[in-house]
Amino acid sequence: MMTTPPPPHLARNYAPVMDEMTVQDLDVTGSIPPELSGWYVRNGPNPQDARSAHWFFGDGMVHGVRLDSGRATSYRNRWVRTTKFTDGRTSYGENGEEDLTAGSANTHVVRHAGRTFALVESSLPYELDCRPGREFDTVGPYDFGGRLDTAMTAHPKTCPVTGELHFFGYGGFKPPFLTYHRADASGALTVSRPIDVPAHTMMHDFHLTTNYVVFMDLPVVFDRETAMRGDDLPYKWHPGYGARLGVLRRNDPYGAVHWLPVEPCYVFHAMNAFDEGPGSGRIVMYVSRYPVYRETSATMWRWEIDVDAGKVVEVQLDDTPCEFPRVDDRLAGQDSRFGHVTVTDTPNLGTGLDRSYLVRYDLHTGDTTRHEFGAGRVPNEAAFAASDGTPGGPGWLLSYVYDASTDKSDLVILDAQNVVAPPVATIHLPRRVPFGFHGNWLPDE
Repeated sequence: MMTTPPPPHLARNYAPVMDEMTVQDLDVTGSIPPELSGWYVRNGPNPQDARSAHWFFGDGMVHGVRLDSGRATSYRNRWVRTTKFTDGRTSYGENGEEDLTAGSANTHVVRHAGRTFALVESSLPYELDCRPGREFDTVGPYDFGGRLDTAMTAHPKTCPVTGELHFFGYGGFKPPFLTYHRADASGALTVSRPIDVPAHTMMHDFHLTTNYVVFMDLPVVFDRETAMRGDDLPYKWHPGYGARLGVLRRNDPYGAVHWLPVEPCYVFHAMNAFDEGPGSGRIVMYVSRYPVYRETSATMWRWEIDVDAGKVVEVQLDDTPCEFPRVDDRLAGQDSRFGHVTVTDTPNLGTGLDRSYLVRYDLHTGDTTRHEFGAGRVPNEAAFAASDGTPGGPGWLLSYVYDASTDKSDLVILDAQNVVAPPVATIHLPRRVPFGFHGNWLPDE
């Protein structure tokens, strides 16, 4: 009997795993740095019924590895039990009311003010339990004590100086299509202000500097007809919409947003941004930029923003196709010399023929170094874990790496200052971790 092959987003290592497990005492090749005590956690789509119309639609599943005193003490994976997962709710009910609890919570895992959140940009955050023996069990949707009345981006930014969490919500069938939010270091929501934009565009990420917040209003526009069908991501490329960056002063959160045009493009992820000189009105921003949404690969670009002159100089760093840019988050919004990206051989991804690697950029000199994982070994996004209290100092890069030859995954630890070297440690997991999105190293507090 002929069977229909699954779509690419449900095949090979994109295919979901269908159970939850907790496994103790993992095998390790090499030596885990004893300074690492905490959880490496990553989120990604994992539809509970093994079906979804698009990769982005699958139910969230977090995969975590616990490191403690040089040992990998456990692996644990759990679905995020949103109302979509438990009750089959949809974002818009029968009466057209928006249900902000009905997302998939499948994109990121972040921690703020003692709470850990699973995020997707179409809904409220979902809080996860972090008590021993209950790690990653779902607590429920979180709305900051009833104050958050929009969805929350999957890419909030924590200011390393103030401890504030900056984020936004976008979407909806009617204005405001964008709202900027800020929570203080204690977790209290202190700012929520609508921002006037002409349409509902897919604003996946933004960035933060010491003095500014920068929004990206780019020409990937909501398509209501596709949304009603539910068979694809409901956004279409409309270069005629234009592309622009919106700059807001942090010390005047309800003030004017200054919009500066850029060439039509799309950006899922920004690496970092910083002010070029105190009070200068100049911002440098590094982004993984697509010339055309869904038709081209992204490469690293530097945007030099002059707020007073109202212009942006756009410079391509190289032609390496890449995604998932990250820095040491203790330098978020500051001049981080180093950043890294993940490069995958998309046509052969997961076949055993692909060659994938991680690239470390020296953003001051333009030099790059890379770690090659070898044929059939595919890294996910890598998160930075510090080895001491010096921002931008030594540390490690942690990434789940899928091995097509064994159909399992490893947690690989690289020396961030010498990524060319063999892994410091390779932690062998009891199963494969499907390709997913974002995560973080959550050190013990």
